[in-house]
Amino acid sequence: MIDRLEKEVDMLERHLQVLRMVIENEPIGIVKMSNETGYPHHKVRYSLRVLEEENLIEPSSQGAITTERTVEFVDELDDKLDDIIDKIGGMRIDNPPEVEN
Repeated sequence: MIDRLEKEVDMLERHLQVLRMVIENEPIGIVKMSNETGYPHHKVRYSLRVLEEENLIEPSSQGAITTERTVEFVDELDDKLDDIIDKIGGMRIDNPPEVEN
């Protein structure tokens, strides 16, 4: 159950790292992103596809570039992450009852 969440968080981290690279270096291509992040080309390509589907980036002849939606997304990101952190923190089981065998 937690393993799936960890995998999703790792994938989100990769998507956001790829988005950060596009924001800071646009236009930027797959090869350069792969070389700088250490992620294989196919994982960078997948992250770019996800970001494009969310209208956060778009392809150009020189590489990926940001869209008008990117700024809005980045502005809202910290608050959304804080909400998720709070929600996950509320799931803690601090003092679980002892289980009888």
